[in-house]
Amino acid sequence: MQVISPEELKSLAATEASPSVSIYVPIHRAGPDVQQDPIRLKNLLAEAEKRLAANGLRPHDARQLLAPAEDLLARRQQLPPGSDGLAIFLAPDFFRHYWLPFPVAELLMVSRRFHLKPMLPALAPDGVFYVLALSQNQVRLLEGTRHTVHAVELPNAPQSMAEALRYDEHETQTQFHTGTRGSGGQGGERPGAYFGTGTTGDEHRTDLLRYFNQVDAGVRAVLGPSKAPLVVAAVDYLHPLYREANEYPHLLDTGLTGNPDEAKPEDLHAEAWELVRPLFVARRDAYAELFRQLKGNGDGRAATDAETIVPAAHYGRVEALFVLVGQQVWGRFEAGANTAEVHNPPAPEDEDLYDLAAVQAYLNGGNVYAVTADKMPGRDPLAAVFRY
Repeated sequence: MQVISPEELKSLAATEASPSVSIYVPIHRAGPDVQQDPIRLKNLLAEAEKRLAANGLRPHDARQLLAPAEDLLARRQQLPPGSDGLAIFLAPDFFRHYWLPFPVAELLMVSRRFHLKPMLPALAPDGVFYVLALSQNQVRLLEGTRHTVHAVELPNAPQSMAEALRYDEHETQTQFHTGTRGSGGQGGERPGAYFGTGTTGDEHRTDLLRYFNQVDAGVRAVLGPSKAPLVVAAVDYLHPLYREANEYPHLLDTGLTGNPDEAKPEDLHAEAWELVRPLFVARRDAYAELFRQLKGNGDGRAATDAETIVPAAHYGRVEALFVLVGQQVWGRFEAGANTAEVHNPPAPEDEDLYDLAAVQAYLNGGNVYAVTADKMPGRDPLAAVFRY
C-alpha cells in the first residue's frame, strides 16, 4: 500500500493544473457492497467526464485523462490488506492513487487543485507516534498514525546489544593501543586490559546501559525536534534501564511489556495506540477550549471565516484548525494580494477554501483536525486559533 506522507501531500498540494480531478471511493472487503465498489467508481468517472466536458474539455481528451483510473477496482485481487478507501488524483499527464487504511465518503471534485482534506486523517496530529521495539537481540523503530504503521530506518543505532558492545570494545582497544603511561614514570606502557560483557548483575546492567545509550542517540538522530510520543516495547526489566539512558523528552512513562521480537508491527501499533490516544484527545480538547476562550473574549487570535483563515494558513499563522468533514465553501485565494473571497454560487476555476485552509495549515506546521460536527468547538464549519 502506498502510504500518504507529508512529502506526498506537499507534492499534491503544489500541483496546480486545470482541470484537476479528485476522486474518493469507499472500499468494502466483505459483504454485498464489495460488488458495488467498481460500479461506484465507474459512475464517478462517468460524472467526471461530464464535468470535464462542461468545462470545455473535448470528449477524447477527457477520456484520456481519466483512463488510468478505469481498472483500479476491477483488479480486486491486488487490493492491499487493510484498505478501506481509495483516493485518485488525475490531471493532464498526472496520475496518482492511494489505498487508504480508513473509510472515506464517496466524492468527486473537479477544480484547479486537488481536493486533499479527506486525506488528512492519515497525517492528523491526533495520530503521529513512535514505537521502539527493543530487546537484546533486535531494535526496531515504527512510526504510526491512528490508521497506519511503517518501519523507520535507524542508521546510527546498533541493531543488537552484541553489536553495541563490539563497537565499544573496538573503541576501548583503540584507546589502549595508543598507550597509557605506567606508574614507574619511565615511559613504559602498562599492559592494557579489556573488560567485555560481564557475568555479574552489575556488569550486565552496565552493558545494557551502554547499549541503550547508543540506541537512544540513534533514535534522537532520527526524531530530531519531533514532539511525537515514543512508546517502548520491551520485557519488564528493560524499561527502567532504557528510561535511565533516554534523553528524548517525549518518552511515555508507560510502555508495552513482553518480548517484541516476534510481534507484528500491526499488533505493536494497535497496543501503542491505546496508550497514546488519551494524549492526543487531551491536546485536541485543549485547543478547542482555547478557541472558545479566545472567541468568547473577542480575541483576534480566534476566527471562523474562510476569508481570514485561508491567508493566515498560507502564511503560517495557524496554530490549530478545526474543519468540518464533508463540507465545502467555494471561492478564490490570491496569494499576491493576500485575499480570499467566497463565491456563492461558485465561479469558474473556484476551489474549496476549507480544503485549502486545512492543507496549508498542515503544511505550515499547524495542528489540523478534520472532525465531525460534534467535535467542532463551535457551530461554524471552520475554527482557527492563530499563533499571533
